[in-house]
Order: sequence, then C-alpha cells, then structure tokens
Amino acid sequence: MNTILQQLEDRREEARMGGGQRRIDAQHAKGKLTARERVEVLLDEGSFEEFDMFKAHRCTEFGMQETTIPGDGVITGWGTINGRMVYVFSQDFTVFGGSLSETHAEKICKIQEMAVRNGAPIIGLNDSGGARIQEGVASLAGYADVFQNNVLASGVVPQISVIMGPCAGGAVYSPAMTDFIFMVRDSSYMFVTGPDVVKTVTNEVVTAEELGGAKTHTSKSSVADGAFEDDMEALMEVRRLFDFLPLNNREKAPVRPFFDDVARDEISLDTLIPDNPNKPYDMKELIAKIADEGDFYEIQEDFAKNILTGFVRMEGQTVGVVANQPMVLAGCLDIDSSRKAARFVRFCDAFEIPILTLVDVPGFLPGTGQEYGGVIKHGAKLLFAYGEATVPKVTVITRKAYGGAYDVMASKHLRGDYNYAWPTAEIAVMGAKGAVEILYRSELGDPEKIAARVADYEDRFANPFVAAEKGFIDEVIKPHNTRKRVCRAFASLRGKKLENPWKKHDNIPL
Repeated sequence: MNTILQQLEDRREEARMGGGQRRIDAQHAKGKLTARERVEVLLDEGSFEEFDMFKAHRCTEFGMQETTIPGDGVITGWGTINGRMVYVFSQDFTVFGGSLSETHAEKICKIQEMAVRNGAPIIGLNDSGGARIQEGVASLAGYADVFQNNVLASGVVPQISVIMGPCAGGAVYSPAMTDFIFMVRDSSYMFVTGPDVVKTVTNEVVTAEELGGAKTHTSKSSVADGAFEDDMEALMEVRRLFDFLPLNNREKAPVRPFFDDVARDEISLDTLIPDNPNKPYDMKELIAKIADEGDFYEIQEDFAKNILTGFVRMEGQTVGVVANQPMVLAGCLDIDSSRKAARFVRFCDAFEIPILTLVDVPGFLPGTGQEYGGVIKHGAKLLFAYGEATVPKVTVITRKAYGGAYDVMASKHLRGDYNYAWPTAEIAVMGAKGAVEILYRSELGDPEKIAARVADYEDRFANPFVAAEKGFIDEVIKPHNTRKRVCRAFASLRGKKLENPWKKHDNIPL
C-alpha cells in the first residue's frame, strides 16, 4: 500500500511541476506567479479541490506523442473565497505556452458545466497563446465548446476573467463573453491578431502594449473592466469583487456586517452642488458619503469617465451604482458612456442586484462624431437596459436632468420605484438659454428681453417641483438625508416582484 501511495504522490508532484523548473523560473523572472500559485492566492487556504490532474493530450501529430505533461496546461477545480463556493481554471503558460488543446478544453468545459449545475461562479485565470497549432481543427472545436458554455452560463452564474499573460486569437473570445475582465499591467495582452500579423496584413507597426495592453483595453476599447499592478493585486481585487456578487441568479448577493449608521446625516452634501450651474463637482464624493463605510468598487474606472459604474453596500447589501460624472464632459451621455452603463445595468438585473442611479445629466453629447458613430442606437441600449430591468431601482436627481437623457436615467417612466430629487434639481426639456432661443427667436436682438425670458424660464422650470406636481418625482429630499432615504427605499423594496411579458429573449439594439 505504501508503494502505491508513494506512486500517487510522485505522479502528483510531476503534475504540480507543469512544464518543469526552468519554465517556472522563467515565469517568476517576469514577475508572474505560476498557475498553481495564482489559484492558492485566489482561494481560501486549503480549500482547493482539483479535477483532472493527470489528464493529458491525445495528439500524435508533429511528434507531440513524445511530450505529454499531466494536466495539459490548465489547472481546474473548485474552492471557496471567504467561505463561498467558486469554480476556477488557471492556464499554465509553462506547458506548451498555455495553448488550448482538445483535452485542455474538455477540462475547462467540465467545470463550466458543473458551475451551472451547482450554481456557483466561474473564475478563469487566462494565460494562453491561443489554439494549439499541432492539433489543428480539434483545438478550434475545443474553443467553440468553451464559447458555447460561456453563452449558456451567462446570466446564470457570474463569470470573471483575469488576463494574466499574452492572450491571442480564440483565447480572447471566451473572456469577452464573461461578465468582468481584469488585466495585469505590463504583463498581460489581449488581441485577436498579434503585432506581427498586423504588420504583415496592414503594414501598421505597433507594439503588443499599444495593440492590446491593459491601458488600451481599459481606456480605449472598453474590453477590460480594470487593470492592476501585478498578479497579487489582481487576485486580491477579484476576491473583493466576488464578495459583492451572488453565487447565481437564484440567490441574493451576500449580506455583510456593517458598522455605519443608516440614519447618518452628511451635512456637507447640502453644499455639494455649486451655486454656478455650469460648475462641476465630483459625483464620487456623493457615492462615498452615502455608501456603507464609504466603500465603492468601481467598474471600468478609466473608460467613459463621464459616467460612473460600480458596487456599494447599503445596510450591508450589494447595490449597483450608475452615476453621471459632471467633472467629465459635464456628465453628458455619449456612445461610450451609454454602452458602459447599459452593460452594467443588465448585469445587475440578471443577478437581482438593486440599482441606484444618481443623475446630473445635461443631455446627450452633440456632434457629427456622435451621430455618425450611432449615438441613437447606443443611447437606446441604456434606455432598453433600464426599461427591461425588474430589480429595485432608486433614482436621485441632484442637479440637471434635461431632455431624453432625463428619461434614460432610470426615470419614473422606466418603472423607477423611488425617484427622488434634491431641491437643486432642474428637470426640463433643455437648459434655459437654449429653450429661450427657440421659444423667443424673434427677440434675440434684444439682450434685456432675452435675459428676462431666461430668468422667467429658470423660475418656472429650473426646479424639481413641476415634475413632483405631476408625480414623476416621489419626493424632494434634503441632500444631507440622502443615505437614510435611499437605504429605507431599498429596504422597502426587498420583497419586490415584477415580471416582464414572456419572450424567448429580447432584441436589444446592439
């Protein structure tokens, strides 16, 4: 018996070594953890249960039968994060460059299917050069199987991808279909075709960093939701995000202990809005002052900064936040901000996470660039996302809510449950100056008359009371009471039941 047990341990040790000590040292020399070390950091100590440790490829082309490494370049299994179950796969770059083979894909598909059956999230630690060329179409078929499982798992269990090395070709499409993608600065890349192919086909000379680095994907393409300095920080931040999320679409997000008074007044909020209506202020200050312990986990911080998205807790419960940011483009909605917020709203709705919307929006960004880029259809994505969402929705209008942008930002007309406004709110078709120039075009040559008209328009419409009189605003609240009013609103909505008409699926304007 002892001999058999020793044989088992020897085989396990061989599998743990992956591509061998030399390749492990090369991984460390780049400042990167190995696939196994990443799993150990991500999961609670001692919680990892591995599957298919000894599974090896079956390829006999190009002399591949001469090299079979147990595990075939990916570590799969399940464990816990702060005691809550999660399925994990971690690609091992020391084994054939983390390339995906038929058996590598089978291992990933196995845990994807188990995660859906058992109702637990999937976290993928990606470090792969793409399809294993020696296997040809078999590796492509493996990718397609993984993609199909990504689609079936979408909206059923949260899916998180962490890009921790160069990911090219098919290796980027599985992450693209997951809910959140995080990257590591200076060591992770994502591109469909690498710099060499780009140069050959289009004659463009571009570095891997410029083409698909963390900065590109967090600030330009919006492919990634965040970037971190190294493997350790990325994995610890994923643990932090995980704590905000439910295990699946049938469970609520976890309720955490909180030590923050629900009725806490924030007197400083009474002076947050500047006297000059064109002067910006930082909406993050409001978010921090109404969230439990001021904790805000921001998503896509570096992209479309004119809108803020992320998670907070209120009375210990997860709430998704969407907020216009007056510091950037005056808080206007545009193509990028609409796409960013729409995807976030749909995630929250899929997993029963209530949504808090903080509004200060002067309208949609005008210009040929926006119109040619399809702002109508992209803006409709956000409109559609809010309109279809059945989760509790609480809205607070702090200052401007003009035109169609007022409608889009979780208005009462899109089934907002509680719609509050501060006394500084201005709810109107447009700003006073623009409205007067249209209404009194014949008087434009008389500055005094126009000034009087502007003052009159502001008196009549630059306030929340016209909307409140019509029932579109449920209450005009004092800014310093915002935390208390919002917490109580969400508490009253915990039993909310709302269903959309039956359909196979909707046809969101993509």
